[in-house]
Amino acid sequence: MAKGVFDVSRRSLTGAALTAPFVSFGSRMAFAADERLRAAIDGPQRSPANRARDVYRHPFETLTFLGVTETSKVVEILPGAAGYWTEILGPYLRDRGLYIAANAPKDTASAEMQRENAGFLAMMASDAANYGKAVVTEFEADRYAIAPTGSADFVLTFRNIHNWMAAGETDQCFAAFAKALKPGGVLGVEEHRGRADQPQDPLAKSGYVRQDVAIGFAEKAGFQLVASSEINANPRDTKDYPAGVWTLPPTYRLKDQDREKFASIGESDRFLLKFAKAGG
Repeated sequence: MAKGVFDVSRRSLTGAALTAPFVSFGSRMAFAADERLRAAIDGPQRSPANRARDVYRHPFETLTFLGVTETSKVVEILPGAAGYWTEILGPYLRDRGLYIAANAPKDTASAEMQRENAGFLAMMASDAANYGKAVVTEFEADRYAIAPTGSADFVLTFRNIHNWMAAGETDQCFAAFAKALKPGGVLGVEEHRGRADQPQDPLAKSGYVRQDVAIGFAEKAGFQLVASSEINANPRDTKDYPAGVWTLPPTYRLKDQDREKFASIGESDRFLLKFAKAGG
């Protein structure tokens, strides 16, 4: 671990152990007791499919670790049609913060991304009470402004780096994040964690990215690693599947082949990193 980096373990983000570190700093950061965040996570707007993933994605602990509050201005990169985080962040930020969804360009040539955009917009339109104040921008490397320059408190990206590696656009993507964030703003990064004892495939065809490689991308863009968390770690994930990470749930790319085996493993082993933009 890099010098000065605070590692937050799974244990320290549960129960009373979660309260102690934050309260002891005298900040009164009521993340552990944030009833509004818990209400958003438990709210009726969430789909059963998204709720089922909470056991792997730990939404309360993840957002608490990153430091998101109800007054934050948050940009989520490519939230997708399922809107896992949109269902939580939309209502949570509705009254005092701002949720910005940086979707694929409206004129994208990708049929898959067109479907994702359409599904996402349909979800938002179906519940104006929760999502009516959200803002939708466009994201494709550094070709668009995902938020006004220097305005965002947070930029969050969940399991996207492997796609940018495949496209050869990691530098441009991280530059776009730095541009959108205010000085001292936070970049939150989650990704399928690759094996540290194997070379990184530069195209990340398996979907796995080594943690040190991801840190390198962020540091190259001028970010400083502040903390790492193991809350979304999964030691059962052996990372050697015939269809890459998509062999595991929820994708099950091999369909019924060894489905019970992969279901017992669960979703992928993931790192969660918190970076700060210089100048804060």
